[in-house]
Amino acid sequence: MSLVLQKMPEFKMDAYDAQSGHYKKVSSADYAGKWTIVCFYPADFTFVCPTELAAMNAKYDVLHNELGCEILAISTDTKFSHKRFVETEPLLKGLKLTIGADPTGEVSRKFNVMIEGAGIALRGRFLINPDGVIVAQEVQAPPVGRNVNEFIRQIQAHQHSYKTGEVCPANWRPGKKTLPVNTDEEKMTGRVGDYVTVEELLS
Repeated sequence: MSLVLQKMPEFKMDAYDAQSGHYKKVSSADYAGKWTIVCFYPADFTFVCPTELAAMNAKYDVLHNELGCEILAISTDTKFSHKRFVETEPLLKGLKLTIGADPTGEVSRKFNVMIEGAGIALRGRFLINPDGVIVAQEVQAPPVGRNVNEFIRQIQAHQHSYKTGEVCPANWRPGKKTLPVNTDEEKMTGRVGDYVTVEELLS
């Protein structure tokens, strides 16, 4: 079941703050009023998972500093496992992310990504707006990692739409045409092609 357009589930959990090297507590309340990314991955000490964390970390300045997003990664491992994972995996050197510990699967179930019987979460990535509403959700099976560059594009589009009331067509990037349905709704009905062409969408 999709959580898009629903409020972010409430949660509290232990976490490992890789940037400080210390354990801490995190909760959904910490992210109130902020653009927030909640990103589940199956397990520490696996193979695709460190590549995803490393890719997110490589774009940390864009995600956190430019786009103003808080980032919380989560797996069903303990905070102790998270610490050792970050300390030993070469790809995670210099990691700045906070990793939530969900060993009971409680938070994974709230986000509908728990693989019951396996004890791990699917690759679920959620974007929450400052109103606490989930506006984007991507869930994949464990064998395939996600694309952080496409996710950044989606964040930029959602933030633009949230700020302006305009909507963003397929493949939209900053600087490209939006669809001003907030001002030209009747004029645009059935005439979107008067505003944007297929060539412009694919450029």
